[in-house]
Formats: sequence, C-alpha cells, structure tokens
Amino acid sequence: MSLVFNRGNLSNEELIGLYKGILKPRMIEEKMLILLRQGKISKWFSGIGQEAISVGSTLAMHHDEYVLPMHRNLGVFTSRNMPLNRLFAQFQGKASGYTKGRDRSFHFGSKEENIVGMISHLGSQLGVADGIALGNVLKDNQKAVLAFTGDGATSQGDFHESLNVAAVWNLPVIFIIENNGYGLSTPSSEQFRCKQFIDKGIGYGMEAHQIDGNNIIDVFQKVSELRDSIAQFPRPILLECITFRMRGHEEASGVKYVPQELFDYWSQKDPVVNYENYLLASNVLDEGLVYEIREMIKQEIEQGLETAYAEEKIIANRAVELADLYAPFQLDAIAASDNKKEMRMIDSIANAIDLAMQKHFNLVLMGQDIAEYGGVFKATEGLVEKYGKSRVRNTPLCEAAIVGSALGLSINGHKSMMEMQFADFVTEGFNQIVNNLAKIHWRWGQNADVVVRMPTGAGVAAGPFHSQSNEAWFTHVPGLKVVYPSSPADAKGLLLTAFEDPNPVMFFEHKALYRSTHEDVSEDYYTIPFGVANLVCEGNRVSIITYGMGVHWAKKLVEAEGIDADVLDLRTLVPIDTESIYKSVRKTGKVLVLHEDNQFGGIGGEIASLINENCFESLDAPVKRLGSLDTPIPFINELEASYLASSELKACMDELLAY
Repeated sequence: MSLVFNRGNLSNEELIGLYKGILKPRMIEEKMLILLRQGKISKWFSGIGQEAISVGSTLAMHHDEYVLPMHRNLGVFTSRNMPLNRLFAQFQGKASGYTKGRDRSFHFGSKEENIVGMISHLGSQLGVADGIALGNVLKDNQKAVLAFTGDGATSQGDFHESLNVAAVWNLPVIFIIENNGYGLSTPSSEQFRCKQFIDKGIGYGMEAHQIDGNNIIDVFQKVSELRDSIAQFPRPILLECITFRMRGHEEASGVKYVPQELFDYWSQKDPVVNYENYLLASNVLDEGLVYEIREMIKQEIEQGLETAYAEEKIIANRAVELADLYAPFQLDAIAASDNKKEMRMIDSIANAIDLAMQKHFNLVLMGQDIAEYGGVFKATEGLVEKYGKSRVRNTPLCEAAIVGSALGLSINGHKSMMEMQFADFVTEGFNQIVNNLAKIHWRWGQNADVVVRMPTGAGVAAGPFHSQSNEAWFTHVPGLKVVYPSSPADAKGLLLTAFEDPNPVMFFEHKALYRSTHEDVSEDYYTIPFGVANLVCEGNRVSIITYGMGVHWAKKLVEAEGIDADVLDLRTLVPIDTESIYKSVRKTGKVLVLHEDNQFGGIGGEIASLINENCFESLDAPVKRLGSLDTPIPFINELEASYLASSELKACMDELLAY
C-alpha cells in the first residue's frame, strides 16, 4: 500500500527540494494544532495527508504565475516562501497579517507572491482563474494559471461555468480537483454519481488526467509537464488528484463520520512519511540530513512565531477600516468641451465606451452578444470591428464565471467591463459581485478594476424578469460604487469616470431612457466626479431627491404644475452627495424622496433617515418617500403604469405641499 516513486530525471538536489517543501507545511500544521488547543489561534483547516498536491503543483509553476488555493493548501503559501512571521500573524489576526485581522486562516491572497485568496463560497475562484489566464493570453506571455477546488465544490455552478468558459476560450488554466472523498462530512457517494472527475472533461471538450495526489514526484512531474504544454499551446486541463483528508473539515468538526478502515488504509499512504522513507532508501537522504532539515524548519517556525507573538494586538480604528474599503483613486476631472452633438443616452454610452477603449489599451469588454450583434441594446455596436474580438468578447451564458473573469483580468493588470444583458440577470453573478469584487481590496489590498453595466428599469412592458430596479441591493454592500445617470451627458461623463476608477462600479442605465432622451453632448473625452449631485430644477418650497427615471417624473410634474421646487438628481448612490441633499432640505423645509424601485427596502428609506438625523430642525413636514408598489413588476401596460411610483406622484406631492 506504500507509494511507488519514480524520480525520472530529477536530481538529488531537486528531490531534496521537494522534501523540504512537503515537510514544512506538515511541521507548521503540527505546531498549529497545538496552538489551536491552547487557544492561540481560532480556527484551523488541516491539509495533513494532502500536502503533496499543494507543494508539488506549486513548485512546478513559475514563481510569477498565479495560484488560486483553497482551505487545505498551506503548502501553496509555504512553497511561495511567504515570510512565516506574516503567515502566523495572519492566523493570529495581527495587523501585519495579509488581511490585517479582517479575515481568517486561508481566506487571503498576496500580490507579492501571486496568490489569489479564496472566499468561503466554494468554486468562485475558478472564474477568477479564467480571467487571469485570459490576461495571459492577451499579453501572449506564455504563462499558465493553477486553480484548486475540492471534490465537493464541483457541484457548484461556478465550477461548471468556469470550466466551460475556459474551454470555449482556450485559456491556459490547470484546474486541480483534490478528490479526498468528503465534502465536510458528506461522502462522495452522496455528492455525485460520476465514477471519476476526469470523465467530466469530456463534457467540456477538455483534456483531463488523474494522478495519485499523495505522490509528490508524480504531482510535480505531471504539473510541470502540463504547465509547459499549455504555456506553449493555451488550453485548460482538468487534473484529478486522488487523496484523503486525515483530519476534520476544520478541527472543530471532528472525524466521527469517517470509517476507521479508511484512516487505516490512507495512513499507510502518508505523503510525507512515504517520501522521506523513499529518499532514505535511495540514499538521497540520511538520518543526519533529515535531522538537520527538520531542525532548520523548526527554527524558522519558532522565529516566525516569536515575531508574530511579539506584535501587539490590533487596536480598532474605524477611520482605517473605512479608508481601506476602496483602492486609492483621485480623479483628474476633465471638463466637457463645447464640441457638442445631439445624442440619445444609448449614443452617449456607446461613445463613452469607444473613447474608453481608445484611452485604456488594457480595457476588455465582455458580455452576451456584445460583439458582432452589438448587444441587445446596441451599446457596443461596431466596436468589435474597431478593436477586435480579443477585446470585445461574446461570452457564454454564465454570468458568475464572467464576473469572476472580469476580476481575474483586473488582478492581471487589465481593466474590464461586463455588460449584464439585463440588470435582472445579475442574480446569476451575485456572489462574485458582493463577495469577491466588493470585499477584495478591504480584505487583502487587491483592487477590482471592473465596471458592470446594468440595463435596468420598467416602463417598457417587459415583465418581472426584464424590468427590475435592483440598485438598492448593491448600495447595501460596502466596497461597491453605484452609479445611476438620468441624462445622456451625465451617462457619458460618469461612465468615463467609472472606467478611470480602479474600484468595482455598478453602472445602472435605464432602458426606457436609452432612446427617449436626447441632448447636446460633448463629443470629446470628459469626466464627472462621483458623489456630486446635480440640481436640475431650483425652487424654495419643496425638495425632490431622486435619480434615474425619477428625475424625469419630477421635472414633468414641476413644470406641469408650476411647483416651486428643487429637483436634485443624485447621479451616484454610492458615494452619495449628502451635502447637497442637506443644503436643499434646509432651504425648503419639505422633502420628497422619489425612486422607481419598490418603496420598502429601497434607498429612499436610507436617505429619509439621513435627513431626519441631520436636518430635523429644518423640516416643516415629515419626510415623504415614494417608490413603486411592493409587488413584482407586471407585464401589461395598464398594470405596469399602476405599479410605478409615477402613478402616485401628484397625489403624494399635493399631500406634502398641503401639510
């Protein structure tokens, strides 16, 4: 039952290097388990029994190539020679750790070591790997990407979407499945019906291999071979590594659900013990050298722990936490020129994308049908002829993988834009947006230079799955910026700013305004700062705080009824211009917060609360909110018109003015 090793052309020096590589994470883990029992770390996901996969595959990759690990891949971090004091500080939640105490154990990455950290939602890192690999292809740099996943995570939609995208685009990714027989406590027999994961490669038109994941020489040689091959001839490869998890999913969960005979069998295939015995039997090592190597690693661990222990506990600083939410960005605003032309909103958006593609040579556009077809709303029409299919990319129908790919492109030095065909479809990529894009800079300092364009809104008789106003979902997620223009000129300037900003931007475009609004718009490049509202009508009797389609409803009412009102167009919801809101409210004393989104849970409630907290003494009436009916959006015109907030706007305003 012991492992059979075939050294091939590996030198003694290389064999010893592999030994040092696999021994270090084992010795660290043994120390961490002691510290866990002592309460000096809070949680531990053990990779004991699986070290050969992490170490062998990472050492086979070039150091400047990206690796995307999972819970049980301590060997990835040690093989990239991370300073142990920082690694231990991470485990202890110290400030010098990679997440500054904001995330635990292995939920972190490092730009210096080209490691991209995981999140708890399994499988989501695979789409990110696609984007990094796409960046390699666009740069033609002959580099590969290594991404890990467990056998349980292969049931996730992200797994299927990401492998499909990688196959369709011939991306140089090695997808490693660590098949250890269990997803937490659920055995493979209750997770999937396939006999082996390499069979899945057939469905994606993808090359697939299976190896003994406990044999570090086999892992190193196979990954080295595959890495060199796909670097020269880009394509994805599925690599199944058969192994076993010798401890619990995490230490608190225990292993009572695992039959003892499995432990008995796999303990005889221990990857560290077997490899050490092989090297001793082959006279590559002797007992003296084994002792010397172990003492060297032990000393390194103790020194790292001593440094980490000596560091003071984190002192919470709310200003620091807020400051790290976004990547630094200072807009050098460019004013609009007088070289103007009449444009509809769809025209100004198309013009902005074109100008951004000219300025940012690393900008890549992705979305369903956006290339030759020009997108369902024609915002990207003609761009594939100008910039080619490498930068204007049709995508499969897999929003999660494409949002992940957009993030991966950003990690690899590109800017990226994804067009959601309809804002309603964002639910398919929701996890990537709210857990990866939004949190990644705050967690470990990686910016997400991604714009997600969101055709949104009702009024076009498109029913409950093509008409939703879901901007409030994203205003609740720290780390995102949320933009919602109401006019062609604003749409262009704000979109160009979104492309300048290195942070994730959700850019909402009302479908009903695409071709119904038009004005003179500068044909040249210009930007509009985020967080600056626009006073589109000025008055003294009442303030209407709104955005998007609400601006047009408010202007129409004010003009038709001769109401002496401020109409304040927020333009961006995150960041929001509270200064302009408060200034208007303090002037008029009465305020209506208006939006197309459902009333309950909409951003109007948050704005009303801010006004109440900061302008209470200036108010002459309670703050009024008006949103659409708290139902899904109906299809037929008569029902849709009744659903929308505009149907109640005059009555609501009359009531407020009469107060």
